[in-house]
Amino acid sequence: MAQTEITILRELLAGEARPVSGARIAKKLGISRVAVWMQLQKLTKQGFVFEAARSLGYRLVGTPPELHPGLVAAYLSGRPRPPHLVCLDTVDSTNSEAERQLAVGSAVPLVILARTQTAGRGRRGRTWHSPASGNLYCTFVFRPKLEPVHLQDFTLWMGLNVCELISNFCKIDPGLKWPNDLLLSGRKAGGMLTEARIDADEIHDLVFGLGLNLNGGTADLPRELQPTAISLAEAAGAPVDLNRFAAALIGRVLGAYDTFLDGEYRDKFADLWQRYDVLRGRPVSVVQGTRTVAGTATGIDAEGSLIVRLPSGRSERFRAGEVTLARPPAAPAP
Repeated sequence: MAQTEITILRELLAGEARPVSGARIAKKLGISRVAVWMQLQKLTKQGFVFEAARSLGYRLVGTPPELHPGLVAAYLSGRPRPPHLVCLDTVDSTNSEAERQLAVGSAVPLVILARTQTAGRGRRGRTWHSPASGNLYCTFVFRPKLEPVHLQDFTLWMGLNVCELISNFCKIDPGLKWPNDLLLSGRKAGGMLTEARIDADEIHDLVFGLGLNLNGGTADLPRELQPTAISLAEAAGAPVDLNRFAAALIGRVLGAYDTFLDGEYRDKFADLWQRYDVLRGRPVSVVQGTRTVAGTATGIDAEGSLIVRLPSGRSERFRAGEVTLARPPAAPAP
């Protein structure tokens, strides 16, 4: 990402609907107005649309629908401490790229974005299907120095923040299915994968991955996933501005991370869980290895474990497991 490109986009975004003087941009960059015009021509070839008004300047009237690192960086440039941003056309997995970046000592916080993944990873070794259809595949990398006991709380806290962002940004009602699925109308719109390297009972490297069905249609997914998947655009009835959403997501996750480290998230955590928990009060089955437990989900405890009330009335807590909502009983035949 060229800083010149980011600065031009930032100035035009700040101008909103008003034209921005080419002379002003040139002065900001220390280049000529002709050089500014040449940069705008380059951006036009990348899918941007500009409107020029004589004696007034330039106005940004259209942006590329696909992921554009310069545009995401421009949206983020107002932050006091912008993250190191890596944007890739294709990658095996953004979480795998995070491991490679950590191995070479890349600075954190680090955000990795990809237009498509060839080997996206989900929980329990599953594949996360990642077509190049305007979806969002990203990984956040931190070095928090936390006790491992906080790991599950972290994933749930991040999921709740993603739900609130989706609700505010897209004006739809998402939900969080313990421990890591983002749902819309009971169908899966995204998934999270948190991985960590623990040294001497301390989380040293923390990798938070998120795959989100943003603009892709369910027809882009394997046939067996289509009945249970949905995208934000399908739920909202309109395309989502991918680059603006990506920047908003990055800002939200980084802010949530700081709040988590400060330990000041507990009260809001409880409020958000009440709002976005899709399991509370519903019959569920929890699978742990060869054991399956059926009961009613009643919430989570202070460590993020799922609480299930069994038919006997006793409650059991689960730190891990595969949870499915029980099917409602079939209607009796007439």
